[in-house]
Amino acid sequence: MDETETTRQRIADVLRAEPSTASGLSATVDAPRSVVYDHLRHVAQSLDGTDEQFLVAPPECRNCGFSNYDDPVNYPSRCPDCRSESIEEAVFKIE
Repeated sequence: MDETETTRQRIADVLRAEPSTASGLSATVDAPRSVVYDHLRHVAQSLDGTDEQFLVAPPECRNCGFSNYDDPVNYPSRCPDCRSESIEEAVFKIE
């Protein structure tokens, strides 16, 4: 990765190469996970009107399988259906 690129550019480059979770991106670009979620929202907005798509496999409850979250670019603390805190992270990709 180019050291002159911004964090958002590095996140977008990673997502163009392979799908990743916010935790994976956090480790790759050396930024806190909460900051990565903010950058992901901006990356998604910046792709509007381009030929690329920001794709999200939403978070999913490991206990009951619930995946219909209001905001998939977020890490819910627990499942709204069964209240389990065992949530699989969303996976992001740019195609």
